[in-house]
Amino acid sequence: MTGADRDRRVLAVRCPAWHPPSLVSRQAGQVPGPAARAFEQVVTVVQGFCPRIEVLRPGLCAFGVRGPARYFGGETKLAGKVATVVGQLGYDCGVGVADGLFAALLASRDSQRERPPVTVVPPGGTPAFLAPRAVTVLGEPDLSDLLVRLGIRTLGEFAAVPAAEAGNRFGAQGLLAHRLARGLDPRPLAARPPAADLAVQLEFDPPAEQSERVVFAAKALAGQMHAQLAASGTACVRVQIQVRCDNGEEISRLWRHDGLLSELAVAERVRWQLDGWRAGHSPGTQPGGISVLRLVPDQLVVSQGRQLGLWGDAVVTDRVARAAIRVQAMLGRHAVSQPVLTGGRSPADQAVLVAFGDQPAEQLRPADRPWPGQIPPPAPATVYQVPRQATVTDGSGSLVSVTGRGHVSGEPARLSVAGGPPAAVTAWTGPWPVTERWWDPEHACRKARFQLVTADGSAWLAIVQDGHWLIEASYD
Repeated sequence: MTGADRDRRVLAVRCPAWHPPSLVSRQAGQVPGPAARAFEQVVTVVQGFCPRIEVLRPGLCAFGVRGPARYFGGETKLAGKVATVVGQLGYDCGVGVADGLFAALLASRDSQRERPPVTVVPPGGTPAFLAPRAVTVLGEPDLSDLLVRLGIRTLGEFAAVPAAEAGNRFGAQGLLAHRLARGLDPRPLAARPPAADLAVQLEFDPPAEQSERVVFAAKALAGQMHAQLAASGTACVRVQIQVRCDNGEEISRLWRHDGLLSELAVAERVRWQLDGWRAGHSPGTQPGGISVLRLVPDQLVVSQGRQLGLWGDAVVTDRVARAAIRVQAMLGRHAVSQPVLTGGRSPADQAVLVAFGDQPAEQLRPADRPWPGQIPPPAPATVYQVPRQATVTDGSGSLVSVTGRGHVSGEPARLSVAGGPPAAVTAWTGPWPVTERWWDPEHACRKARFQLVTADGSAWLAIVQDGHWLIEASYD
């Protein structure tokens, strides 16, 4: 085994309690703080085998095995010891060793079904280990679907395609996936380290007692680091976050990203690291204030540039993110929320608010499932958190009602919202009957929805339930 082969040997630890279903995601994954705090216990015990740990995300960490394997008697013994100490914490885990991070991650997933949960791919055996795998493990659904339609179903078949053809046919995304299929690193490392020190740091005076202030500073500090990297023609795919407290305590962690680290991604990882560190203190003790934050770029690659949206959308998004983090630093993490689409029948059920930068909980209803009784597009512009009382009458002035079979008692003629003056209904459609939770007597309900347009140009989404009219939303 050559020195280069030894340097590529990676041990990956996977804890399925935190890890999302997909193996590799090219998007900037965001994981809520509680997961980072809990996974800190695993990272701490794994650091007993190698102090230089890469945390890919809560639930996944990895390190190079060249030195630790020699010390602990070989790769298989090292992997077994790591699996044992993580298991003693009460967490299920899988440990994989292979050439390169991608193969090690797959090996760690395979090892979850083994006892002991360890899979070691022999040096040089990674191409054969990857060859029978389905192309779906690349984590690129669109690319995988295209490959299958072209008759390329396994990584071995994809690896047999010439690299130049993969790049010409599938672009940069396909070329990166092709390298993974061949058992190579995702991107070639920079040929030599940069001449200048690209680390950046910021001192807090007085020391910062709350994480929000440090996270906000990390965003600006990451921008400074990226500017220095750009000037040297490089970029980084992992970063070391070093925190020093006023009581002398130091916290250092390597974080890897499945794409080039953005400024917002760096700030997120600072938040996760601080959450895990604070959770590690016993209830009766208080951690010290943070006096220094230092970012050290690691594993540099040749910069390929960044393609912005045709209308500058990427720039606008970055400006919004910067403003949101600033407000969070002043008012607290939950002071800024962002809507996340979810599944549901009513407009109020189809979106939830989460703290900016957090990922919604996995138990949220998926938006891509069929939802019988869901209103047709277009979606309303304003959804009322508390539905507004309304009255809908027909031409004779009688209240319009809907029978159990969906028959309307009369054509809607006038609409009054929240006790306001009645307005003539110029157009309407419905009813759309909805029966919800029929299996739960306490929460079961039957209602019917209407879309109403009044003479003043207003458009409304209304429901009638138990003989009462309510306005759920309005259209622009």
